[in-house]
Amino acid sequence: MHEMLDILLAFLEGLALIASPCILPVLPLVLSASASGGRGRPFGIIAGFVAAFSAFVLLSREIVEALHIDTDIIRYASLGLLFLLGLVLLFDKLSEIFSRLTQGAAEFGSKFGTGNEDGFASGLGIGALIGFVWTPCAGPILAAVLVQAIRQQTNLQSVFVTLAFAFGAGLPMLAIALMGRKLMSRFGFLAKHTAALRKVFAVLILASVAYLGFGPQVQTLFESSVPAQQQNADRLEDGLENPYPAPELKGIQAWLNSEPLVLSNLKGKVVLIDFWTYSCINCVRTLPYITAWDRLYRDKGLVIIGVHSPEFEFEKNIDNIKSAVARYGIGYPVAVDNNLETWVNFKNRYWPAHYLIDQNGQVVYTHFGEGDYDVTENNIRYLLGLKGTAEVTGAAESFPENQTPETYLGYARAERFAGSPSLQGDDSVTYMPALSLAEHGWTLGGKWKVEGEKITAQSNDAVLRLRFRARKAFLVMGTSSGAPQRIIVTLNGRPLGKNAGKDAKNGIVTVGMHTLYELVNQASSQGGLLEIKTTSPGFEAYAFTFGD
Repeated sequence: MHEMLDILLAFLEGLALIASPCILPVLPLVLSASASGGRGRPFGIIAGFVAAFSAFVLLSREIVEALHIDTDIIRYASLGLLFLLGLVLLFDKLSEIFSRLTQGAAEFGSKFGTGNEDGFASGLGIGALIGFVWTPCAGPILAAVLVQAIRQQTNLQSVFVTLAFAFGAGLPMLAIALMGRKLMSRFGFLAKHTAALRKVFAVLILASVAYLGFGPQVQTLFESSVPAQQQNADRLEDGLENPYPAPELKGIQAWLNSEPLVLSNLKGKVVLIDFWTYSCINCVRTLPYITAWDRLYRDKGLVIIGVHSPEFEFEKNIDNIKSAVARYGIGYPVAVDNNLETWVNFKNRYWPAHYLIDQNGQVVYTHFGEGDYDVTENNIRYLLGLKGTAEVTGAAESFPENQTPETYLGYARAERFAGSPSLQGDDSVTYMPALSLAEHGWTLGGKWKVEGEKITAQSNDAVLRLRFRARKAFLVMGTSSGAPQRIIVTLNGRPLGKNAGKDAKNGIVTVGMHTLYELVNQASSQGGLLEIKTTSPGFEAYAFTFGD
């Protein structure tokens, strides 16, 4: 039942993208390509779109890992291709060349029985190209697939969800394409001026690409030139245009610091839901603000509920969660959402994520990730009816653009691995480390067992190396036996010294419970080669994260 709901949700998300700005450059391209050719051409275009987009989503991780490509490069390359397609439609000579190329592909396909060169087959190539370059809108489905991996669903299920999303996105395009053809056939004026109409579509595509590529930067520059205003609790800032009833808390395995709570029973209170997990550095950095709000506003009508939704299997351990709650001074209720049922009920996709609920039980404000603490507090105060400015202020840390991204080590989400052999799932294998590493790349030496979400050392002298760029480096670690073990950490082949993180004094880390450990804390963001040597079998590592 859950699997069918996931597929239906993905289909509906695809349908909803017809209202998204990222659809803008695609629709004119679909219309202009469908305006000529046989009746089957629009169907070929949409079939090619669905197939190419689905294949791109499902293979994107492997492509990026194999070629070590930055995802921003992929995004801008897709915008570049859309820009070229716009130029093709704008200039008659380029359009003629492009038509000859696509017609040649259709003729080749027709030899194998795919159909008329002006019909379905001629549309497949154009649709495939549209699906391939349509990467700016790939984010939602990639996030959905990621959640499925966390929930330990099958690869086949991910394929079905991806296809459902692509079909949902393709159906409105097909309807628009067929409607455009009907208008062209009904109005002779349009048919006589197809070249002019094609150029109008070209201008729309080029304008849309310009907006997607540069609009946010221009808007940011404009906003930065406006003097910052003092935050006053006289209105809801950045509130949702369409508030909605708060989903209920479902499938909670345990409650910490509280008896079980039901959101529908908390009407009359202002409720802040915080999705977090204790080994997520981004979540940990938000906790001082959330615990301060609990101290300041609990007696004034604020109820904070931390929903602990695990990213790794060990985070389901209740004792580990209790230790984290005590370590970070959390006094508000914490709901243990080990099966991610509440996460799914809220349609959440991020750690951390904040949902602010008013006294009528409506979600009126959301924020994902770090930062905007002053805005969140302003909205809490507004809903509580408090005047004046926020008492707890702060902003998210600013991260360099080239900072190393979060790096997972288990084969389910591993990227940028180098060495010999390639990662071998669920087997104890002796690895030869790569002689050199590209930036953000990692390698293994010695005997390791690589599992879906972690790697486990199988010898006393196993080595894990990472070439990173950041000021701080963290690693989620533990031991298979639960007994403490020591690991040796070096930076650029030398002892850590003054660059040691708080958990790696003198370059030695005692790894006990499964949690996040700070290994490196440099004076500034810079590149380096981080090496971890084990001293006994059973050391486990899950993911590197970084900060500045």
